Amino acid sequence: MAMVGAEIERLIKQAFPDAMVTVVDLAGDGDHFAARVTSATFKGKSRIQQHTMVYDALQGNMGNALHALALETIVPT
Repeated sequence: MAMVGAEIERLIKQAFPDAMVTVVDLAGDGDHFAARVTSATFKGKSRIQQHTMVYDALQGNMGNALHALALETIVPT
């Protein structure tokens, strides 16, 4: 079963309460999304660590209900 963008955003914000999150359904199929996540929690973390943190926030949905996620993580200035 596919996910909706609002659920992806909710899960990310639950894990990163300070985050600014933008989620876009790239193909309109509920399987291919892009997300931009801005959070101070990412400070001092490598890009791989940041992405892993977001994937962990998705609680096992990545690769299952969510097929593809083009992810951009940003540390606010």
